[in-house]
This record gives sequence, C-alpha cells and structure tokens, in this order.
Amino acid sequence: MVYLNFTDLSEEAQNRLLENSKKDVERKFGEDIRKYVRENHTCFETMIAEEALQNLYSYTFVFNI
Repeated sequence: MVYLNFTDLSEEAQNRLLENSKKDVERKFGEDIRKYVRENHTCFETMIAEEALQNLYSYTFVFNI
C-alpha cells in the first residue's frame, strides 16, 4: 500500500477530490453553513470551499498498486 497526502496528487485528482469534498460538506453541513452565512453576512461559496479544504485533510488516501 502507498499512503499519499492530498498535495502529493496530480492537479486533476486534487480538483476532482475538492469537488467531491464540497458536495460532501454541503450535504452534511449545508443548513448550518447557510444559517451562519445569513447571520454573519458572508459568502456561502467561500465558506463551502474553506470547509471542503479542511474536510479533505481529514481524509486518508490509500492506493493499492
């Protein structure tokens, strides 16, 4: 097994995983983030992007070669 960090992946793989992470974060925390955005007058897309990046670093990438 090979253990990789998110930054070790190709740009294409990083973008694909980031999009998946955004969907995951929005599905899990979308309503809470929307509430926070309304109360604090911030941008929803920015908040999702920031949370998606944090979410990515909680993943463990394992590849069998």
